[in-house]
Amino acid sequence: MQAYILRRVLAMIPTVLGVIIITFVLFNVAGGDPAVMKLGKQANPKLLEEYDIQRGYDKPLLFGLWGRTRSYTHSDFSKGAGPWSGVEGATLQMSPTPCLVLSNETCCAIPLALNPQSGRVYRWVIQYSGGPASLEIRADGMKITGAVLEETRRWRTSRVVWAAPATATKIECSLSVGKSPLRIRSLLLQRRARHALDSQFVFYLRQVLRCDFGVSTETNQRVSQMILSGILPSLALTVPMFVIGVFLEIILALLCAFFRDTFIDRLFVIFSVALMSVNYLVWIVLGQYVLGYQVRLFPVWGFESWRYLILPCIIGVASGLGAGIRFYRAIMLDEMYRDYVRTAKAKGVSRSGVLFKHVLKNAMIPILTSVIMAIPFLYTGSLLLESFFGIPGLGNLAINAINNSDVDVVRAVVLVGAFLYVIANLVTDIAYTLVDPRIRLS
Repeated sequence: MQAYILRRVLAMIPTVLGVIIITFVLFNVAGGDPAVMKLGKQANPKLLEEYDIQRGYDKPLLFGLWGRTRSYTHSDFSKGAGPWSGVEGATLQMSPTPCLVLSNETCCAIPLALNPQSGRVYRWVIQYSGGPASLEIRADGMKITGAVLEETRRWRTSRVVWAAPATATKIECSLSVGKSPLRIRSLLLQRRARHALDSQFVFYLRQVLRCDFGVSTETNQRVSQMILSGILPSLALTVPMFVIGVFLEIILALLCAFFRDTFIDRLFVIFSVALMSVNYLVWIVLGQYVLGYQVRLFPVWGFESWRYLILPCIIGVASGLGAGIRFYRAIMLDEMYRDYVRTAKAKGVSRSGVLFKHVLKNAMIPILTSVIMAIPFLYTGSLLLESFFGIPGLGNLAINAINNSDVDVVRAVVLVGAFLYVIANLVTDIAYTLVDPRIRLS
């Protein structure tokens, strides 16, 4: 068994890496700009820059030497003139190609939103035609570097690398145009990374390996500490709710199988469909109003003692009971028509003996699969129940993080949940051997 577990753990490495890559793509690429999502489109460029640096968003995505900076961000003139709209001598031309046109014999200062970081290396990437022109960079009024953009009738890309002096307090960049207008199709400012692997993905991978999920932008706490604080309240709700729910579902499913095609079986089927038809929110509102407000049997808000968990636990069990009964009933009835059942009946085994000694035992494989694969989700808690009942678990934490665009918290909850799901697959295989002697780990 030890050799099998070792092989499965090694085989899980690509899966775990895939989980890390998927969460990285979801939160660093597909999700848009995390800094703008959190701080808003009107946020100060300095705040956006600090947010990027603290969380590694200023680095290249996967690998490379050049990352982004908030000092200058308007690179595509097909979307408008941006900060150039107030610069004298600069006009926006939309046809035949969207571009910024700088008049001949003019000198235009590039409208920087933020002073570049002292001591860092930058580069301008300019796609242009026309000219000639010259790019000049000054620090505290003194020229530190410059480059000539040669005259061209076709679109050409020029890259100008420069370093911001360590003692500079104000950096200015300007374009001086010669005898012909200069047309700029794109203008991009990039900051040099420390090395080719100094990227967002490597930064994120280091965080995962150290179990360091960053700092919450909302509470300024370590995300790992917030998760540890929320696990116990979540498990205190979800574990009893899960155990009681599975126990009732299996017992009632066995009763359906025992009395199949009778009034009791049909009654439970109708009962299950009715439970499945009621929306989860209806159970919560109804339970809080009737059992909490009208009858006053249970408190409806807080997490001060075990009494605060009874009502949400009842609601959680009731809301999932219908689907569970239907699922386990189908498993039991499928086993009831197997050959071994007919053989047992032919040998004189009673109906209850067939059901509890044979059917239940052989149905344990799908039951275990359902139960064990649901265990990882206990960690994340119940999003709606925790929110409506004020339980400070991971479900409530995740809802607040989503509402507040707290990307680091949401990403950590998703990532840990995915890891637990991968581990549950291994536990499921091992559990199969405990309930079915025909299965061997090899």
